[in-house]
Amino acid sequence: MSKLTKNQKIAYSKVDAHKAYKLGEAAALLKEITFTKFDASVDVDVRLGVDPRKANQMVRGVVTLPHGTGKVVRVLVLCTPEKEAEAKEAGADMVGLDEYVDKIKTGWTDVDVIICTPNVMGKVGALGRILGPRGLMPNPKTGTVTMEVGKAVRDVKAGKIDFKVDKFGIIHTSVGKISFSTEQIVDNVKEVLGMIIKLKPSAAKGTYVKSIYLSTTMSPGLQIDTKSVETK
Repeated sequence: MSKLTKNQKIAYSKVDAHKAYKLGEAAALLKEITFTKFDASVDVDVRLGVDPRKANQMVRGVVTLPHGTGKVVRVLVLCTPEKEAEAKEAGADMVGLDEYVDKIKTGWTDVDVIICTPNVMGKVGALGRILGPRGLMPNPKTGTVTMEVGKAVRDVKAGKIDFKVDKFGIIHTSVGKISFSTEQIVDNVKEVLGMIIKLKPSAAKGTYVKSIYLSTTMSPGLQIDTKSVETK
């Protein structure tokens, strides 16, 4: 096992591994124990009492973070010419169709979000094997397959994210940056948790939210007291 650095020792000395922190308390402590030279992402991990192998217990949704993600999101819009101006005016970084489809076929995926119109899904669908594993495949459920490309671009740029429970029953997503204020981190986490609660499958039995952990890119994880967060 590698030795802990001086900063890691400081971080772990401030964390009580057996304690479930209140959300505001955890957000404040996170800022004390993060020593990265870059603006680290703040992540939340929510373990749910669902069986994601069953279609009626899948949890997937979208939410717009009140304070944004803190990230510069590169958006590609795949559309026919009549929608290009709308996409560009909304702030899309790249707009086009065939040239980008061909580029993606060679393995290019240097983009964060892809939005497309329904009438080009025939071409985009063929890219599933490349885009799917990278979480880039446009999907009507997340609002990334739409005729309202301008609105979709603005939403993404404003902090709209999508999340999905993994095969272990965990939702993992970023909710901002460590440079955010404690209040901003709390607001963003509550927005995500509120949506997760709203999406509780009727087939899910027993405890729905089993555990919540908050961490940054290189910090210890802090367990959150689920009772300190509105989860009903």
